[in-house]
Amino acid sequence: MNTTPSKTTDITKTATTADDPGTDTDAAAVTEETTAAAAPPEATADTAITQDAAVDGAPGAEAVDEDEGDDLEPDAFTEARHGVGAGATAVVSAALGTVALTGAWSGRVAAERETLMGQIQTAGGSSAAQQISAIYGDAWHTTALVNGLFAVLALLVGVFVLVRPAFGTPATRPQPAWIRAVALAGVALGTLGVLISVGMYFDLFLSLPVAGTPAG
Repeated sequence: MNTTPSKTTDITKTATTADDPGTDTDAAAVTEETTAAAAPPEATADTAITQDAAVDGAPGAEAVDEDEGDDLEPDAFTEARHGVGAGATAVVSAALGTVALTGAWSGRVAAERETLMGQIQTAGGSSAAQQISAIYGDAWHTTALVNGLFAVLALLVGVFVLVRPAFGTPATRPQPAWIRAVALAGVALGTLGVLISVGMYFDLFLSLPVAGTPAG
């Protein structure tokens, strides 16, 4: 009796991942889509807010804001320096006007010099009228002349401060009120000093003493 070997087939053999390469790719794609669909929308919004906050907090943004603030705020040094020259000139005008009214040491020295010269001139013998004019009158007139010069200077300097903004390069800011006030005070004092000096020089307020005629 002939026996034919039976052909046995292994039905337990299954397809593996190595036998089907496309199976891994399809499974990964399905997994990614499932994860994206399951992600909550709040996560995307939080990520956008975090990115915006990071951009706003960058050092460059703070530097730009600080630069813009510096441009808008006035410079303290520039504000303090504005009007310094005009203010000093106005004060000088007022000081010159005060000196013109109260008298200066230079006027006193000039008057004493005229008195000495008058004494020298009349030492050889002269009339009483000549002695009064040379010793007293010349010294009086010299004092009035010196005070008048200070008054004229005060007047000119004060007027210069008042009219300066109308000439030259226009100023970016108006002249401070206190500068105009001090300049006006200098002009007033200078005008008053000029009037008093003119009256003193021409003997309008007080005349020179007159020597009496000798009896006989």
